Amino acid sequence: MSKPVHPQVDGRPDSNDLEGENKWTQLAHNHWRNLVKSRKVKNEVIKNDIWDSLENEGFPFRTLLILENLQLLENYLWPGYSDSSTNHHVLLIILITTVKNREGLQVWDVFASDGERFSSLFRRILSMSLDSSLSVTIRTHILSFLISAFQSLDNGLIRRECAPLVSISIWQNLASEATKERKFEQYAPLKKAWRAATRKFDSADKTTQAKLRFDHNLIYCERFLEFLADLESQLPTRRYVNSLVKDLNLLGLIRLSSLFNEAENGLFRDLFALLRHYVYFPIDDNTGIQLSQVQSYEEHSANLARLQRISLKNFKDKLMILALSNYAAIDSRDELEAYLNPLDDAELATLSGLLGFRTTYPLPSKVDVGRVMLLEILLSAHERRKTFREVMRDLSILPTEATLYEPTLLRNEHYNGSRSLAIPKLNLQYLSVGDFLWRSFVLYRCESFFEIRKEMEETVKRLQPQETQHPNKVRFDGFSRMAIPISKPAIIEVAPPKVGHQRPALVRAEIGLDVSKLAESVRREWESLRQDDVVYLLAVDPTEDTRDVTNGHTAHPTSRDFGIRYLRAAEVEHVLDDDGRVIRDMPTGRTNSYVARPRVRRLLVKIDTVAYTLDTAQRKDGQPDIYESINLIVRRKGRENNFRKILDTIKTLALSDIPVPDWLQEVFLGYGDPTSAAYTRMPNNISQLDFRDTFLDWKHLVESLPDRVVEPHVHDESVIKPPFILDGITSAEPEHTRRSKKRRRDDVEVSQPAAKSIKVSTYEPPNNGPYPTDAPKTNQIRFTPVQVQAIVSGTQPGLTVIVGPPGTGKTDVATQIINNIYHDFPSQRTLLIAHSNQALNQFFQKITNLDIDERHLLRLGHGEEDLETDVNYSKHGRVESFLDNRDHYLAEVDRLAANFQAPGAHANSCETAGYFNSVYVVPAWSKFWDHANADTNISDIASSFPFHQYFSNAPQPLFPPESRKEQILDIARGCQRHIERIFSELEDIRPFEILRTSRDKANYLLIKEARIIAMTSTHAAIRRQEIADLGFHYDNVIMEEAAQITEIENFIPLALQNPKDGQLALQRVVLCGDHLQNSPIVQNLAFRQFANLEQSLFLRFVRLGVPTISLDYQGRARPSIAELYKWRYSRLENLPNVLTEIEYLRANAGFRYEYQFIDVPDYKGTGESQPTPHYFQNLGEAEYAVTLYQYMRLLGYPASRISILTTYAGQRALIRDVLGHRCAKNRLFGLPRLVTTVDKYQGEQNDYIILSLVRTTRAGYLRDIRRLTVALSRARLGVYILGRRSVFETCYELRGAFVKLVERPNQLLLTPGEIFPTNRMLGDEVEGTEMTGVVHLGQYVFEMTKAKIESLKIGGGQLPVIEETPEMMKMDAEEEDGVGGYPVEEDEDIVGVE
Repeated sequence: MSKPVHPQVDGRPDSNDLEGENKWTQLAHNHWRNLVKSRKVKNEVIKNDIWDSLENEGFPFRTLLILENLQLLENYLWPGYSDSSTNHHVLLIILITTVKNREGLQVWDVFASDGERFSSLFRRILSMSLDSSLSVTIRTHILSFLISAFQSLDNGLIRRECAPLVSISIWQNLASEATKERKFEQYAPLKKAWRAATRKFDSADKTTQAKLRFDHNLIYCERFLEFLADLESQLPTRRYVNSLVKDLNLLGLIRLSSLFNEAENGLFRDLFALLRHYVYFPIDDNTGIQLSQVQSYEEHSANLARLQRISLKNFKDKLMILALSNYAAIDSRDELEAYLNPLDDAELATLSGLLGFRTTYPLPSKVDVGRVMLLEILLSAHERRKTFREVMRDLSILPTEATLYEPTLLRNEHYNGSRSLAIPKLNLQYLSVGDFLWRSFVLYRCESFFEIRKEMEETVKRLQPQETQHPNKVRFDGFSRMAIPISKPAIIEVAPPKVGHQRPALVRAEIGLDVSKLAESVRREWESLRQDDVVYLLAVDPTEDTRDVTNGHTAHPTSRDFGIRYLRAAEVEHVLDDDGRVIRDMPTGRTNSYVARPRVRRLLVKIDTVAYTLDTAQRKDGQPDIYESINLIVRRKGRENNFRKILDTIKTLALSDIPVPDWLQEVFLGYGDPTSAAYTRMPNNISQLDFRDTFLDWKHLVESLPDRVVEPHVHDESVIKPPFILDGITSAEPEHTRRSKKRRRDDVEVSQPAAKSIKVSTYEPPNNGPYPTDAPKTNQIRFTPVQVQAIVSGTQPGLTVIVGPPGTGKTDVATQIINNIYHDFPSQRTLLIAHSNQALNQFFQKITNLDIDERHLLRLGHGEEDLETDVNYSKHGRVESFLDNRDHYLAEVDRLAANFQAPGAHANSCETAGYFNSVYVVPAWSKFWDHANADTNISDIASSFPFHQYFSNAPQPLFPPESRKEQILDIARGCQRHIERIFSELEDIRPFEILRTSRDKANYLLIKEARIIAMTSTHAAIRRQEIADLGFHYDNVIMEEAAQITEIENFIPLALQNPKDGQLALQRVVLCGDHLQNSPIVQNLAFRQFANLEQSLFLRFVRLGVPTISLDYQGRARPSIAELYKWRYSRLENLPNVLTEIEYLRANAGFRYEYQFIDVPDYKGTGESQPTPHYFQNLGEAEYAVTLYQYMRLLGYPASRISILTTYAGQRALIRDVLGHRCAKNRLFGLPRLVTTVDKYQGEQNDYIILSLVRTTRAGYLRDIRRLTVALSRARLGVYILGRRSVFETCYELRGAFVKLVERPNQLLLTPGEIFPTNRMLGDEVEGTEMTGVVHLGQYVFEMTKAKIESLKIGGGQLPVIEETPEMMKMDAEEEDGVGGYPVEEDEDIVGVE
């Protein structure tokens, strides 16, 4: 069964187009490419050679993309632009700029060097936007340019040009002075702003006045509606534009247009709906405050009341009934129209004028203000519209075939940038928190449904449904591990609706699963379905012949084009075995005993009640019963099937109007002072803080605060040792008041104030006991001054944004912040968030090495099993750990009882231990301290110590004979703290003896005991409501790799608790990340580029100008390797360790260079290949990578210190396949530590990286320089890059890295005769042996392998044991599951889709 064929966009250019002999490359070489100095622009080249050719071809996108790749804009158009440039020159700049924006590339950096020339260019573009002589194609490109500009208001260059276009001066186009006066009455400061704008315009010369004047009469088209929606969706551009849009009755004009009413223009109508949503969004345009449900209704009622008053006063005879009706009777469109029908055309015009609506337009606009138009004006202004919350409430969360194949969603699938889309965008700013949640809900729902639809189509295709002789039976000739054919589900319960609802409260069904023919691993996957997992019930009907279906007859495919007749979603309740018992924790290991193969599993599910209600109604109307035709059940992988809970969380937050903390509100929305949430501006910042082990010594303290005067509390600095208490580390800054521009200009430069002083005191840390395990764990990292600045900021209340370039220790900084908060604020709780289990585990692993009591650590979700620690920190594991600790501490109570020779079962429980403490231990301590305080004889004090027997297993002597009295007493206090800690722990464990169920124990642990709670952002989104309902509260949020988390998943952890008194109790938010590395992965191009769904809160804060702390010293990579990516950062230096430690100074054994770009030609006549769409592979590079790995292993490099990375998931699978055949079972080689994609490897590192770039025709998504930054920064000691030089070195975006890489030879240079590790230093001169290609290297490695084996035979040696690496364990697990040594295609995640 084939899929419908969708029209394809123009083919993308490859290396032949950019390097071959064609007119464009010749033109580039002659005029702008590879020239040391730019030549003067020739108008005949612009017009004849470029413009005319493009125009004759219809401006094909492929050709424009070729010109963009040939750097026409950077090297010719912009350097040669001036005021005298021709219109064709300007239009070409527009075309190439829109191509860059469409490709997701940096657009405005090209123009940043000359703001004055850009201002001239921008004005000319605005003038051209009004030129009706230009073609619709060109005007659409101009609109695209303006849309891109208004989406980039964080750029100062753009903001200067765009801001005047949406200022109050555009109100000169309002219908009348009366309209303006009404606006001024609603908000008084507007009048002052209007007068200032008027004075500025009147005092300007004619040239300046021309710049200040901009007419908005643009054509009605999709791009224009997108442009207007963008203006309306951000408060700074909306504030005055919205009034003008309403005054022009623009929505009414669009609704009545022929374009709107033509059946095939669905996208135009959807864009209109999006624009209408923003125009009427319930917000005060002047103050930016979102209106509540009540306030919105009051505003609506006031409009109706005004209509009734004017109607009664002026049209009493005809509109008496309207004037006396209640609001509910006149706020619907149909009823209001019926009331207004008695008025004739002139009366309608009069009524509209009295209400303040525009009824006349300039003649050139050709607007006919007739009866239909007047009615539309009145109806649209007074009808009651659904609020965005009501719209969200009505949107379904679970899909059906109808929602999956809505035209609105299908348009997103083949987005290529040529047309607009009717979906909201994640902007720089939001109208309100509710607006942000609404946009996130719509986009996340669209993305989830897109992924579900693709998986359902692929699954049905794999199953190969076929007709049978029975009319209602379908035979499946294929197989998918994600689907099982079934008989119809049995509806076993339909619960009555809840009060106020019409749909059933519950629809329960039972489904029989035939698992007798499934492999054990597949059966276990079905049996491991968890409660609330979503499964999909499909009615597959192959009678719809789709083999010849194309896009010629229909705008969009339907579900039946793919054989899907119906689709319903259901949530799993239980999986039952053959006997009807619930299957819980199934054993995963195998035993030698025979176990009968299960035949049937039964699934209890809850059917989607919304869909079931509609299905029931249709059945009553004579439609067939959908559930009778269900014949297939499909599941999805757990990590991809969390959409329902996440959507439910977003909807709940939006409907509950969850607040953002007051101190963070304006910064989060993007308004006000971006520095207002910094700790220096917070009124509750803390002047005196204990920084414990942050500073290693006094010198470190002074070096860490270079801009402050550090004053010790004593004169002798040599006696001052950590821990340090800093007093005066910060003080609240006065509230900044914004002065007028004139005053700012007249200000005299003020000299910088003298450096503030910090007073430093110290104290003796308490003795925690005589055992070595009692000694606290301390920090050993010598933090840099910028790292200390980040730690200080994060320990203080407020918002801290830490930018951590590769290897700069941002995780160590975050860990120290947690340590400081834990000890300085013992009543506060901290929530740790990361984007993945892997990242969170690395974070959590470092926390466990700090002086933090393990009973206060909690790890929620999956992934804790990967922690390299003996302690289980999962929620249920922590309960078990508590009970294990109970046994240990009760054993200590037994020893204490023996110390006192106290009879009885004192260690029977935590409760009896508490009684023992109060009866024996506490009185003994009291007696001892009375004696110690009264007696000055040291030996008497030591002899009177009542716990000698108990501490007999501590290092002896317990009290050294030469000790002074103060030392003896300090040791005694340490012993007392040790014993007190035992009973304190037992008191904390006591509730676990009382609570009965494991759920109660786990929840108690979460809400009462744990002080540091770690989870992934996805887990937080899934469990938000459940966690909040438990009463969970926290004070601080710290996010690791925050730049890799989508904005909605950044937000949800901030709202993981219910507000108290209308406020969230957050005191600190610390975001750690790097916006110059990978962003969140979004597969669909429309959501990634058009809707900007890949935007993180971290990146948006950086764009808004929120103060950031950029770590500036890296300690991961050799300095030479760091040079490959440090150009991306304004300042990035090297820590002493990479300059002095021997492993960084020593050369890589067997290699001439520590890094090298290796040009890999076509292998067997083939470069890149694409077995399935976006599944890129390159056999030559795969063979080269594996052969290079084998070479390193033969030299003695440990497998665990080598990782192989690639830019595409298809290449990862191919490399793993080659490794599986060549290395996996060979004891000389084994497998590297990891084979994975660049996207999945962010946050990790290894000593040696082999990197395959895959592409041989064009750079692909690697033009996103963030991915290259990640790829080049994973290696510590060596990185060897396999790729096609001609493709990557000419890429404009990658030039910073490749200018270094291409300085070295294209072919791999080896140094024979060395073994790992070598004594050769990095700078030593040595001759290299060149490998001319993969065949040459392969032969070289083959000879080395033979020689190695021969030497082992002669010397009687043995082959080494295969080193166990994560990659080896992964491959073993796949083989055990029957998958083989590499992933099957259907389980392969497509990372890096372009």
